[in-house]
Order: sequence, then C-alpha cells, then structure tokens
Amino acid sequence: MSKRPFLGWFASPSILIAFGIAASFLAIVQFSLRAHIPGALDPGGFTLDNFTTLWKTVYGKAFVTTVLLCWWTALFTLLIGYPLAYAMVRAKSARLRSAILLISLTPLFLGEIVRTYSWMIVLGNRGFLNATLMQLGVIDRPLDLMFTMTGVVIALVHFTLPIVVVMLAAALSHIDRNLERAATSLGAGRIRCFLTVTLPLSIPGIVTATSTAFAWTFSAFATPQMIGGGKVQTISTLVYQVGFASFNFPLAASLSLVGLLFTIAVLALFNTGIHRLERIGAH
Repeated sequence: MSKRPFLGWFASPSILIAFGIAASFLAIVQFSLRAHIPGALDPGGFTLDNFTTLWKTVYGKAFVTTVLLCWWTALFTLLIGYPLAYAMVRAKSARLRSAILLISLTPLFLGEIVRTYSWMIVLGNRGFLNATLMQLGVIDRPLDLMFTMTGVVIALVHFTLPIVVVMLAAALSHIDRNLERAATSLGAGRIRCFLTVTLPLSIPGIVTATSTAFAWTFSAFATPQMIGGGKVQTISTLVYQVGFASFNFPLAASLSLVGLLFTIAVLALFNTGIHRLERIGAH
C-alpha cells in the first residue's frame, strides 16, 4: 500500500496546468513559424520571415525600451522597498509593523486596470500631483508625466513594490541578530553595523527581489499601454498592436517567443553579474 495515497490527487492540478502551459507554448512556436496571409486569420505555410522582420528598428527600440523600463523599475522599487521591509521587520511597535505591511500590500488588493486608472488621475496634466504642486507654487506649469517613461516607471514601481517588500522582509527576518549585536559590542556604530553586517547578509534577498521585479515588469501590459499611451513602446504592447490591430498573429507569436528568450537571457546575464555578491551574502 502506498504511503502517500493522495499524492496523485494533489499532483493532478499541477500536471494539468503544466500541460496547458506546454501546449500554449508549442502553439506559439508553431504560429511563429507560419506565414501571415493579409486579410485572413488562418496562417499560411511554414517560413522564417517573421524572425527576420524583427530586425527592423521599431522592434529593436521596443526591446531597448523594455529593458530600460525594467531596470529603472527594479532599481526604484528596491530603493523604496528595502527601507519599508527593514522597518516592517525591525520596528518595535506591532501596530507600526502591521501598518507598514498593510500599506505595502494594498496594491495587491486592487486590479491592474483599477491601479492604472488611478495613476492616470494622479499623473494627468490636471491630476492630483500637478494640481498640488502648482497650488504650492513649486511649478508654474504641469509636468509631463502621462505618456512618458517617467510616468510608466512610477506606476510600475507601485505595481511591483508589494512582492519586493515581502521578499526583502523574509530575507531580513532570517538574519541572526546576534551577529549585529557582536558587531556593536566590538565598537561598530549603527550605520557601520548595517553596512558591514545587515546589508551583506541580505544580498540573497536583494538579488531575488530585484530579479523578480525585473521579470514581472518585463511582462507588464496594461500599465505601459494606458500610461504610455502608445508613446512608450514595449514588447508586450507591441505584441498586442501587431496581433490585434494588424491581425498578424504569426508575427505576434514570433515577437512573443523572442521576447521570452530575451527575458531569459537578460535574467541569466543579470544573475551571472551578481553571483559574487550573492556568495558574499551567503557567507
């Protein structure tokens, strides 16, 4: 008699999901190798022309814009999320820790479309941010935040912040406080203790959170589409325009496939570059 009689029942949903993902991926690969027939939804015969088309400047700019967008989003999310995670783990007041946790996770309670529309209201020329700054006399005319890279980054940081805070908080909570006490007893101040003990030991969490933020931003669609307004062209928005505006599904499939491979390559390069820092934190 099996010692795990319910293992098959528990594994069945995962197997079905894996099968669905594999089937979808194979369908994308198959579509990417088919020719586009103008005026028809059904693809033509097999061809490699879709991949040669991706060498055009418009697609190259979309890849560069996507990488820059992911980089700035990951950087600012880390700069904002680390202090929040540190305060959430180290704060003495339980109410303060709960408040930080609730505020940090609030974006997850809202849908992506709702969050994006909210930022459109805030970032518009007559939105909350510009109206407040103008009333305070800080600026004379509205800042151009909508349909710009800056506006998209701001909205994506809000979108990515919860998962980064949770990951960083988990990493910080596993740091042995006795190591910090030992450093303090040897004469290290708070800042030096943080820079020489806490920060290096939290590097694995920083690496994981930054990689996740980068990958999450790479696949974002609604925020770049609505906040960017077509002026901030990313891979995901370009796939939508090619597939549902031009009905060129083979080219959209090839763009999706190359985008996936490009994401894996960038993350592999990113992880290789910071592998030494992660080993420092592990020791």
